[in-house]
Amino acid sequence: MPILNPAQVAPPTDLATVVESEIKEWHFHIYFHQTNQAEHQAALRLRDAVLRLRRDGAFVAVPLYRVNTAPIGPHPVGSYEIWVPSECFSSVYSYLLLNRNNLSILVHPLTKEPRKSVHFLSTNFFALTTYSTSRDHDIRATWMGNPYPLDLSTLPNRADELPVQYTSLKLGYTATPTMTLEMRLKLGTNVEHLLASEKEAAKAPPREQQH
Repeated sequence: MPILNPAQVAPPTDLATVVESEIKEWHFHIYFHQTNQAEHQAALRLRDAVLRLRRDGAFVAVPLYRVNTAPIGPHPVGSYEIWVPSECFSSVYSYLLLNRNNLSILVHPLTKEPRKSVHFLSTNFFALTTYSTSRDHDIRATWMGNPYPLDLSTLPNRADELPVQYTSLKLGYTATPTMTLEMRLKLGTNVEHLLASEKEAAKAPPREQQH
């Protein structure tokens, strides 16, 4: 049972921990009011454009085979899903941001924690309080356009394994790492050296010595 005080939790800075916990696969959910023909057609045109651009090598993005023309799971209106590996995240995010028009898009990571209850110690009499936080679809998610209220009760609390998809592509969680920790350390040292003369760039603290 995790017991946390949110005010006392520091973000990790250990290189190996951060690299190991990096999010490598994402879902983009495009929403449309299923009774609004203009919205429905606009959503389908965007989906077709993504498929054409994937075919032509602009990025890798995989729409699910079906388009939901009614509420399903946590999604309250018509929608469809697009899977995106971290290697293409910025390209797909940029394209959808520039071309979504009035459509709303939910962007959320794929981790073992679609919804998880976390126990916090209250400052009042050390009372144990439980908050049900939908991590991937809520506090870790972001929106393009107006957000829709999601029915998070339909999601599992926690998955035993990462929700890996499209393993034949060897992207995202199934990709082979291209950089070792030593290579990352050298890269970081070089970046700090290059930024040393940049007056507007904040300087990183000295690296702790290993004993």
